[in-house]
Amino acid sequence: MSARPAGSPDVAASTRPPFGRRRRIHPAWTVAAVAFLALVGAAGFRAAPGVLMVPLQQEFGWSTTVLSAAVSINLVLFGLTAPFAAALMERFGIRSVTAVALALIGAGSALTVLVNQSWQILLTWGLLIGLGTGSMALVFAATIANTWFATRRGLVTGILTAGSAAGQLVFLPFIAALAQHPGWRQASLLIAAGALAVVPLVLKFLKNSPADAGVLPYGAETPEVPDAGTRSAAAAPAPAERVDAPHATEPAAEPAPRVNAAVRALRVLRRASRVRTFWALVAGFAICGATTNGLIGTHFIPSAHDHGMPETTAAGLLAVVGIFDIVGTIASGWLTDRFNPRVLLAVYYQFRGIGLLVLPLLLGAEVQPSMIVFVVIYGLDWVATVPPTAAICRQVFGADGGVVFGWVFAAHQLGAAAAALAAGAVRDATGQYTYAWFAAAAMCTIAAVISATIRKDAGRDAKVAVPA
Repeated sequence: MSARPAGSPDVAASTRPPFGRRRRIHPAWTVAAVAFLALVGAAGFRAAPGVLMVPLQQEFGWSTTVLSAAVSINLVLFGLTAPFAAALMERFGIRSVTAVALALIGAGSALTVLVNQSWQILLTWGLLIGLGTGSMALVFAATIANTWFATRRGLVTGILTAGSAAGQLVFLPFIAALAQHPGWRQASLLIAAGALAVVPLVLKFLKNSPADAGVLPYGAETPEVPDAGTRSAAAAPAPAERVDAPHATEPAAEPAPRVNAAVRALRVLRRASRVRTFWALVAGFAICGATTNGLIGTHFIPSAHDHGMPETTAAGLLAVVGIFDIVGTIASGWLTDRFNPRVLLAVYYQFRGIGLLVLPLLLGAEVQPSMIVFVVIYGLDWVATVPPTAAICRQVFGADGGVVFGWVFAAHQLGAAAAALAAGAVRDATGQYTYAWFAAAAMCTIAAVISATIRKDAGRDAKVAVPA
């Protein structure tokens, strides 16, 4: 009997690589779902200071500036940890870094119940939770999207970002209710439990890469090979070993050893700092952090309390912000896949500035319809800036886009830390937050102008990469 033709179904089936196996649900979506839950679990504490600030002041007599300093330490570490976390995820795997980060958040939140001096709150709120949340920063969302998805990256980044921001805000009413009865310590323990509950899911389902699951990234038909502008130095063959070299038949040289994660992060920063677009993104994202986590996230509830609004009511308004943030950020991811991200950034920042400009006129003891309008608009715009910013990082910096986004996100948190501390000082000095809101509105206009000046073809000539 003659052999089957080379193109027969049996031969095709026997030679089909494991990457070609069809699945009903691509593993990338399972990873994205677990990442979403992890971000929600990690987000619980990030909004807690705004709710717990007043109860701690009432029990210990600490000033707004002292508690704002603890939040600022948290935000600084949250930001500065992010680029190193991105490099650590590349080196040790997404799963390990994520599990350790959630454990740190849980430990820091649980240990908060033991504090009785101001320096201790700096250690728990600041150091432990700052390191943990920094490792679970929005760069985690960008890393998941870039690693597991060849298409729909903007949409996935938007969904994961929404999970992070929504988790930060949607839990606020429950935390506020617990903080009033039975007390803020029980609220801290609830946050710790939420972070730790996700760890088993991470260890079981969060694969490090598509190769670990025997598949290609979602939407990819062939293994992705970076182009000349985005290929890392380690991936490029040395001049004497290129395929057109005289001795092409000699064995290929062994791959270059991996660079230490911290060294890689610093090298990426050094190279990215030579690109004008990097500084434009840094400036815009610093203002983004100042006007979200730094001001609204930390001081909206105390400011509303100053105007006679109950803390639970103010927390409920922020929860509505979180709900509409889900819609806004996912929509922003969808738009990022279809429109110029620099234009989207300019529009987002300008709308945010308008909202902050009118906020002092809306605060009062009761919730008016105009406040509901503000909450909805601010929610839609809360972190809608993340998908276009991550997209520009990838367009301009190629394979290093995830680590570069980590540094840009560090600027986000440094801006948030500065705003949190400055707003607390303004409140102690003037007895109100009005000047802080006006200053933030002006900064948003600056961010809109900076974003609009990013060149369309920024990624054409400025792609940089360093060894992995």
